[in-house]
Amino acid sequence: MTIKIDVKFIIGLLVGALVAAGVVLIFTTGGGDGDSKKTSSDGKISPVPQGGGDQGGDQGDSGDGDGGSGGGAQAGAPLTLPVPDGAGKVDCPKPTKTVGDANSLQQALKGAQAGDVIKMNPGKYGGKFVATASGTQQQPIFLCGEQGSIIDGGGVKKGYGFHLDKANYWRLVGFTIQNSQKGVVGDTTNGSIIQGLTVHDIGDEAIHVRAFSTGNTIQYNKIFNTGLRREKFGEGVYLGTAQSNFKSVSGGKIDNSDNNVVRGNVIRATAEAIDIKEGTKGGKILNNVFDGSKTGGDKHNDSWVDVKGNGYLIEGNKGTGTPADGFQVHQIIKGWGTGNTFRNNTINLGGGKGVGINDTVGGNTIACNNKVDGGQLTKKGKCS
Repeated sequence: MTIKIDVKFIIGLLVGALVAAGVVLIFTTGGGDGDSKKTSSDGKISPVPQGGGDQGGDQGDSGDGDGGSGGGAQAGAPLTLPVPDGAGKVDCPKPTKTVGDANSLQQALKGAQAGDVIKMNPGKYGGKFVATASGTQQQPIFLCGEQGSIIDGGGVKKGYGFHLDKANYWRLVGFTIQNSQKGVVGDTTNGSIIQGLTVHDIGDEAIHVRAFSTGNTIQYNKIFNTGLRREKFGEGVYLGTAQSNFKSVSGGKIDNSDNNVVRGNVIRATAEAIDIKEGTKGGKILNNVFDGSKTGGDKHNDSWVDVKGNGYLIEGNKGTGTPADGFQVHQIIKGWGTGNTFRNNTINLGGGKGVGINDTVGGNTIACNNKVDGGQLTKKGKCS
């Protein structure tokens, strides 16, 4: 028996089947572009990196990027070390305005005038808050709360919990800032005091004054769980701007954020507890307490304090645990990283492989009354 096969008929059936399958695929995948959009929104396509600074990662701009390459730290337990007692504290006067929610706080900040005293009742204030009004030396503007008065930025990837934007003579006292990319940022703020805040669960650095911010005092704050977005950028307190970000922050000029005082803070950070940038001078780093158990978010983050400015007094600080050194001095710009004085600091290297104070520049004074446990005070064993 002979069977004749119609080849054209068979080919027609195959083509028809393929076309039908294609139609079904189109309908079941929504036209083919849904998956690509989902992939992008799910973060499977790597974001374009933002430009970080050197040795500490000043973001330079508003800091609203999504982080680029590198990972964030995991949040740890609350910091239980007590905040030191000391001089220079300010008291909040009787309030002129009292707020209890985010909207009323926004309105109070928007309408603030010299001499105002804004009291935050306990509760959560969701959002990112900005002050642009200025007080005076005789009539500063107070924003006061307690630990249960919580500014919550809504996420560690974007924005500032509280921004002093060209706002002078403020007193930020007593409240909590959490869950934002940066905690407190001062841009061109002068004569302000940041006191008694609890700043934690922050994407990058906790407190940063920059863009020619001078004569400010950062004191008696408790800082922990920084670097949750980028642990290499998780400084506790950051003074000035990295040279790589002068163009975006200080108009291409050296950022002379001078004569700032950092006093009596307790800090557990993933990067330096205090990062002092090139171009800043004349500040004081006094009686702070450093817990270095989380330090080391990047190969450069291997000390509690990194001094790249000039003429600082670093005195009476205590630290425990570090990947390498307790304190370091570096020269990023020629002529900077010199004329600094270290005295009466208590240094427990806690297994760190460096020295108490590592002066890589020279021209700095390291007093013999600095105490070190777990290693030498300096690389050459010399002190003044």
